[in-house]
Amino acid sequence: MEHIRLPKVENVKLLDRVSPRRCRVGTLYLTATHSIFVESLAPQRRETWVLHSLVCSVEKQASTESGCPLLIHCKNFQVLHFIVPQESDCLDVFLSLQRLSQPEKYEELYCFSYKPNVPDEDREQEWVIVDVRADYRRMGLPNSQWKLSSVNRHYKVSDTYPADLLVPDSATPPVIVGSSKFRSRGRFPALSYYCKDNHAAICRSSQPLSGFSARCLEDEQMLEAILRSNPHSDFMYVVDTRPKLNAIANRAAGKGYENEDNYSNIKFQFMGIENIHVMRNSQQKMLEVSELRSPSMSDFLEGLESSGWLKHIKAVLDAGIFIAKEGVSVLVHCSDGWDRTAQVCSVASVLLDPFYRTLRGLMRLLLLCRYNHLDGDPKEVSPIIDQFLECLWQLMEQFPCAFQYNERSLITIHNHIYSCQYGNFIGNCQRERIELVHEKTHSLWSFLWQNRADYINPLYRPDHSQTQGLLRPSTAPYCFKFWRGLYNRFDQGMHPRQSVEDYLRAIKEETQQLEEQLASHKQLEQEQSWSPASSDKSLPLWDPGNNLTSANTPQDYTSSFLTPKALDGSTMILPPQDSSLKAETSSSDQESGFADLSCRSPLSEESTRDPDSDEAAYSAA
Repeated sequence: MEHIRLPKVENVKLLDRVSPRRCRVGTLYLTATHSIFVESLAPQRRETWVLHSLVCSVEKQASTESGCPLLIHCKNFQVLHFIVPQESDCLDVFLSLQRLSQPEKYEELYCFSYKPNVPDEDREQEWVIVDVRADYRRMGLPNSQWKLSSVNRHYKVSDTYPADLLVPDSATPPVIVGSSKFRSRGRFPALSYYCKDNHAAICRSSQPLSGFSARCLEDEQMLEAILRSNPHSDFMYVVDTRPKLNAIANRAAGKGYENEDNYSNIKFQFMGIENIHVMRNSQQKMLEVSELRSPSMSDFLEGLESSGWLKHIKAVLDAGIFIAKEGVSVLVHCSDGWDRTAQVCSVASVLLDPFYRTLRGLMRLLLLCRYNHLDGDPKEVSPIIDQFLECLWQLMEQFPCAFQYNERSLITIHNHIYSCQYGNFIGNCQRERIELVHEKTHSLWSFLWQNRADYINPLYRPDHSQTQGLLRPSTAPYCFKFWRGLYNRFDQGMHPRQSVEDYLRAIKEETQQLEEQLASHKQLEQEQSWSPASSDKSLPLWDPGNNLTSANTPQDYTSSFLTPKALDGSTMILPPQDSSLKAETSSSDQESGFADLSCRSPLSEESTRDPDSDEAAYSAA
């Protein structure tokens, strides 16, 4: 509270980004955790809540006749344009938000002050939903080829690695330690995913400190041990996710990549994924395009293409596809082994294993970094997690029946990654998280699991033939779409299109209501002992998945529910949409041939208030 210069400003205008002439007038409140705009003229007094931890930047613009503009950009892509009547008040709000949105230590983050009414024993149980060792057992580990090593207990070999790591059974502690000394930040090759069907392993590490000629016998023995752990293959891949020129440049600094002459039976592959700085600039350019007020289709497409954002998403997916389809053991690394490496290994795991397409599997994967929660060097910030979530969404668009979680779950996770309401994404490694969060914060996974009905995909078919196997997505350029559901979900003036998922949810809810009404009428009839002359037979329910068991391409997933059939084989007429779910359709998109680029689920809400957090924070304030 000591950072708040002015707790309340009246007669503030909140402009509509699409139509600036439309505005709402109300009062702006600053609390210890939130900025709250309360509309004064509306009958229902709508409220807009924004966590200070979500604020990315605050810009005070030059004063005008109507007041002093204050522009707030948020990490969840919400943009708030306020007009404050007095410049002095605007300056106080600006300086307050600058400090409140840039905490200097972890204890200032919202998760440490967020106190829902949950007993301590229940809070402790929240953190056992995701059990890493249980995931290892599910993969059949440890076994005769892989063992659980305690060499990194107390984080003495690599402080950014977990304490328990799976390594080849033949890898001795001296070999592991020697390999770690030859790898950047001590991140030696360790298991990330194991396929018990063909014994292929996905391992991760950082780049070797090879320079132009250096070598390490222990590191060579480590890779040979990984190769021998797969008896079905006589070679393994080393996948360097960087562009080759970047890796060569690192050799001049004493780092680089493995020399194939020193390692036996390896094949090398560069994937060409750019570094964090390129990704950060690309996303910024993409956001500038998405924030245009009324762009023409050509301007929007040209801007999206010049940003290179979808090209980078394609590069990450291509790398994951390469690893998943080879069927041999792979060692993946970039420079330090935690940005591109984590993305690619996680994407490959999703393609290979149906477990990671479930809600619990998603919780197991999401442990990435570069979140920018504390005030620090902006050059070390990059949208690593944004890209991974978008890769999942692009896959869900191609395989709508293969994923148990829905688009809403991805957007909710994205929002809470930056909100700092939960402790799951505090710190950049296991050591930091255990020291910081497990005894002091709550887990997002418990919240998602308790409310999983909102985050389950109604199209999900666990017994689907391709759901159970390897996903083979297409990465042709036309298959990639702009994710309006994430980047423009706060734009009330932009009318989204109806998604199949939300359409089915609406049909399911309407069907359930009709069934409840029918059951109520039947019960009433029995109570009155009234028997009608003719009783209606139970209504046939539409099964959107009646022909999905044999699909094996992305097109097969959609062909059976885009033209639904009644049970008698005739074409079924879908019930009219509820007025709250109607969306306008632009014919210009279809005529231009880019209809897919503007598809979006109608996830925008009238209020940005999070019911799980705001009431507690508002009462605390």
